Amino acid sequence: MKRNIKLMAVLLLFILIGSCKKITDVQSTRAVGEVNMWNKLEDTRVALLGIYGLTRAAMVDNNAHWIYGDLRGKQFVSTSRQDLKAVTDNRLKASYQTLDELSNWRRWYAVINAANIFLERVNDVKKADKRYTVNNMEVDIAQARFLRAFAYFYMVRVWGDVPLIISSHDGEFENKTQNSGAEVLAWAERELVAVMDILPNKYGENDPKQPGLYYGENLGRWTGSLARRVSAYAVLAHIAAWQGEYPKVATYTTKMINEAGSAEIGLTSVDNLTSSGEFFSAKRHTHLLGFNFTFQHGEGGMSGHIEELTLAFPFVNKAIPDIYMPKDSILKVFNEKKDTRFGQDTLGRPTTDRYFYNFDARYPIFSKIKVIMGGSASTSTSDAKFSFFSSVALFTRLEDVYLLRAEANSVLGDRQAAINDLNVIRSNRGLPNYAEATNGLVIDAIFKERKRELMGEGHYWYDLIRYNKIRHNNSAFTELINSGGIYWPVAEQLLQQNKLLTQNLYWK
Repeated sequence: MKRNIKLMAVLLLFILIGSCKKITDVQSTRAVGEVNMWNKLEDTRVALLGIYGLTRAAMVDNNAHWIYGDLRGKQFVSTSRQDLKAVTDNRLKASYQTLDELSNWRRWYAVINAANIFLERVNDVKKADKRYTVNNMEVDIAQARFLRAFAYFYMVRVWGDVPLIISSHDGEFENKTQNSGAEVLAWAERELVAVMDILPNKYGENDPKQPGLYYGENLGRWTGSLARRVSAYAVLAHIAAWQGEYPKVATYTTKMINEAGSAEIGLTSVDNLTSSGEFFSAKRHTHLLGFNFTFQHGEGGMSGHIEELTLAFPFVNKAIPDIYMPKDSILKVFNEKKDTRFGQDTLGRPTTDRYFYNFDARYPIFSKIKVIMGGSASTSTSDAKFSFFSSVALFTRLEDVYLLRAEANSVLGDRQAAINDLNVIRSNRGLPNYAEATNGLVIDAIFKERKRELMGEGHYWYDLIRYNKIRHNNSAFTELINSGGIYWPVAEQLLQQNKLLTQNLYWK
């Protein structure tokens, strides 16, 4: 049965991707593919998991999540790849296939169209199959709406203004102009608010919102795989932070933190965070929102993981990494003693290689995330020589939420509350409590801690934008914000395909 479901999921991905036309530039095959769909309980399971699969693919295709979030702000720099250097130089219209692909939002509209189709057809299953309960359908619908809202939020951060499409139009998208990013985010917020009290925090374990098994399976099958109520709070907090609505950030982060225990989400030790077979490997409750690759299920690959960009020998058979953090940058970020992520002794020797391996080499290797094969990363095992990765595509975790709340409270003037949350993270990484004389302004210390803690997780560029919107102490970056240069250009292929679209002003 599981083999059949997995095969159905693969087939459905082709159906759902092929359902998008014009905006996604893929020929429609929906009429053929859906002849035997939407008749039974198994169809909704396959369709819903298909949306999750498309979301994961949208995040990792061409290593998009890390190029958008970590590379563009020059947190890392390229060793030799000119397409990656163009990103750090903000030459996003340079003639490289990677940049062309990253400028195209097609993969995200495949997610949106799959969610639209699901929401339009799910009632057909309810009518046809008595096994499909009202609760099961409501929870499924809530997840589809969550994923669609998340996709729009993700796109707004990358492109700014995007077309808002909430109907599949029977597989035929009409050409449509962009909606303002503010309008799209307001819609996404309403969607998430509407479903957050429907989403359970646990699936298959008698959660009040989803009693009993979920699709016949218990918590062990679903842990860390599906969107939960706490996931909705976290995404709502990020949406509010992006818009500078810090009272909402404080509210949503507090709700998330208050439910963390019952959702089995806790802070992660640095050993767990950086061990190859732990936090970033497989599916885990502590992935507040992540899209996992389970090696034991044959998932993962040579591309679509940060390790493809950051690792080199002796972890994999690669002479030098594609991107790295220069030594002077590392020392500037990790400038406090006793930091368990990275530090130096009195002789200038690294005290740990958790975040960086072979620090004294020309290209220190970013080794925080190194899930090779099933999590067997080692400098002494033969498995580590294979460039096959299976790390989770993580969007957020509890440490991120604590630091978001600290950011909000700092902006809102509740200095002590901001310091308290900052110290939660600092103490968990071996650092003393915040002191202004040592660490500077609270808001500066919070963003520096985000840079240390969340390094390599796709946050830095967006943090840099929010920081500069708060501080206004970098005129060049302020001008980049005001001119729309923080966004990516819209792919020329899309502009040619849909004449109602307009190029982002900065890139005209």
